[in-house]
Order: sequence, then C-alpha cells, then structure tokens
Amino acid sequence: MKNKGELSLHFLGGAGTVTGSKTLITTKEDSKVLVDCGLFQGLKKLRTLNRQDLPVHAAEIEALILTHAHLDHSGYIPALVKNGFKGKIHCTQPTRDLTEIILLDSAKIQEEDAERANKYGYGKHEKCEPLYTQKDAALALQHFVVHDYSEWVILTPSVKFQMHNAGHIIGSAIVEVKADNKTIVFSGDIGRKDPMLMYPPKKIKHADYIIIESTYGDRIHEKVDEKAALLKIINDTFKRKGILMIPAFAVERTQELIYLLHALSKENLLPNMPIYLDSPMAVRTSIVFDKFHQLQDISKQEADHMYDNIKFVPDYKFSQVLVADKKPKIIIAGSGMLEGGRMLHYLNAHGENPNNTILFVGFQAEGTRGRDLLTGNKSIKFFGDYHAINCHIENITSMSSHGDKNDLLNWLSNFKEAPKTIFLNHGEPHQTNAFRVWIETKLKWQVKIPVLNEKVILD
Repeated sequence: MKNKGELSLHFLGGAGTVTGSKTLITTKEDSKVLVDCGLFQGLKKLRTLNRQDLPVHAAEIEALILTHAHLDHSGYIPALVKNGFKGKIHCTQPTRDLTEIILLDSAKIQEEDAERANKYGYGKHEKCEPLYTQKDAALALQHFVVHDYSEWVILTPSVKFQMHNAGHIIGSAIVEVKADNKTIVFSGDIGRKDPMLMYPPKKIKHADYIIIESTYGDRIHEKVDEKAALLKIINDTFKRKGILMIPAFAVERTQELIYLLHALSKENLLPNMPIYLDSPMAVRTSIVFDKFHQLQDISKQEADHMYDNIKFVPDYKFSQVLVADKKPKIIIAGSGMLEGGRMLHYLNAHGENPNNTILFVGFQAEGTRGRDLLTGNKSIKFFGDYHAINCHIENITSMSSHGDKNDLLNWLSNFKEAPKTIFLNHGEPHQTNAFRVWIETKLKWQVKIPVLNEKVILD
C-alpha cells in the first residue's frame, strides 16, 4: 500500500547484510528515486532474493542514483530495466565506465553458470536461467547519464542531488539528496582516511538524515606494512617452489596489488617469479583507472609504469595453458571472493598442493567460498563437486578499501550538528550493532538499524 503524502525511505537491500544495496526515496508527491541497485551475494538465502519481485514496481521508479560500480551496488540494474524501469541512471563517468565492464561480466558469468548447470545437471531447477543476459546488460547501459562531483542535478520538482568523492574506488560517490526540503546523505561505501590510491572522502557538514555503511563498524584495520607483508608471502611461496594465487576484485584491489608489486620491483626485491594478470575484466578496469588517473593520488608517471612487470593473459586458451603449468608464479585473477571467475580453475588444478598459497586481499562476505577458506574449511564446492584445499591460506586485511570503525567515526565527526536520525546499513549484524553502540557512545546521535524491506517515514 502506498504511503502518499509522506517523505520516506524504503530499505530494499543492504539491510542486515553487506550486499544488495538498494534504498528507495519516496517524496510527498509520490516521486520515487532509488539510490543504488545492488545484487545480493553470498549465502543462498540472500542470493534467492535476487529472484524475488521488489515491493515497488520498477516502472514506478523515476530515477536511479548509483554511488559506485561494485556489483553489490550496481548488479541488479539490468534486472530492474528488464522488469520495466524507464528512467535515467545517474553516476560519475568513471562509475559508468566501470559499471559497463562489471555488468557485462556479471551477465556473461550468469549465462555460463546456467549453461554449465544445465549441461552437467547440478542445477536445482529443470532449466537454469540467468537473472539477466549480456543483451539485458547492454540495454541497461543506455539509461546512464554522467555528472561531475559537486554538480547539482534536478530529478523531480522536489528532488535534487549532488555527488562528492567517497574515496572508496575511482568515481565512487557520497550522494547528497535534497528531497522535500530535507537533506539526506548516503555515504555509499566510504574509503579510508589515508587510502593507497584514492583521495580521502569528502567531508560533509550538514544532513537531516544520514545513511552510512557499516562493513567494518567494529573493526580497526591492522597497521600493517602491506608491501612488506606481500613480499614475505611471495618469498615464502617461492622458497616452497609454489604458486601464489591471489583472488582479487577487478576494480581497485587489483590496481592496488599491481601498485605494490611495482614498488617492490623498483626496489629489486621480487624473486624471479613471473606475475600474470588473468582477468580480462581487471585489464579493462585498469584502462579506466589510467584514463582517470587525475582522480587518484598518484602521478601520471607512476600510473603509466605500474604494469611494466605484469604479463597480461591474452585469451582463455593461454589461461588454460597457465592453469596446467606447475612452475612457480604469481596469478592474480577473479573473483575476489571466489564466487566465480578464472581463479576457480587454478584452485581446481593447484588447490591440493600444500606448497602453494592462496592470498586474500579483500573483504570476504558470509557464505562465500573465500570466507569458508578463511574460517578453516579444507574443502569448498565449485563446478558441482567438493574440492580439497591444502594450500597455505594468507590474508592481508589492511588492504580493504572500506573505512574501518575509526575512519567512519572520523568522517561522521565532520558534521556540524547531529542528524535527526542516522541509519546503518551495508554490514553484517554484529558489525552494524557494534557500530550503533560506538555512535551512540561517542556522538550521542539517534541511530536506527533498518531491517530488510522496512519503510521509515521521515519527519
């Protein structure tokens, strides 16, 4: 039932979990604007939500604002368009370019997974169908329009917004919405106070309401020398004559890894071990990063030479040759949480060898294969079967592009006065609940943790 006449927020995703971010703003005149349109990932009970109808019809949504390109914020867009969304999708130019890569890749993986499940009969349904196809993704991209940071954009007579640098990945945005004369600030994913490649998040001074992520709401990133930690893991693997397999997100994390490897190479510290980037998506992403190097806190010269020692895998045929090769090497491939991608083929071939290493360099969501390995599981299921994993498991947690508890509190401390309410989303329950306590204790603000599909009327 519609709640006409009242300004409201409807939390359609990212509530109680780190994936599926979607928040619907409905104005007093019943205009509907969606902020983010992410895919649920991880646990099966979450993934099944991608197949359920939204509580609002897609055709009723007038506009979509996208904070950044990551799949948990953008991955449901083709399904939204397929289901009747006719409006514009607003974001920065880097976000648009990265989202094109991510959505087409997501659609391709879904098509391949469905085809494999149907071929080998390990799907749960008579015929497995992708949530959306590459054609659906291409059609969705026609809805995108791009804007600069600090550019006010009018969406409806009562809704306008502007974006600010979020410091999370290139093009990522904090979204400041003015709706019915109220200011609603969406943090998106907030970067760290001192990110490796990005500029730090923009400080915001005023909001009536804040919606902030809580991925690391109760964690402080270790003060680790990432370069030294990476070098030790490389040397240890090299001494065992093993293969170092690094599942990495194509966007941001791969570029940070390559930046660190380039720094080690400049100092002549790396052993004689070839480095391969076996991710077509990461290669395309790196081109976008180079195109917008001015949005990164590195020089043009550094950006141009970061890839000097990286061997790009040109095609799937060469990837298969590398998979079969047992000689020591470093492989960077997707996906970052082992939910798909070429890294699974390397695990299939080399996961049982105790001389090899799997190095995680990013957040591993609950229910993912990456989380299973980090929590001690020695067997994970992929390609329809369980596979023993006897490799060394390493984790450099300090490489996260999400701000930790202190980073988030520091960003919030820049607001000149308390908002009427701050809503916590995009976090697993224990992180979100702990962050609520920190905010209430340190800032004395009114905090609300919405549940999935909860609708909140704003005063």
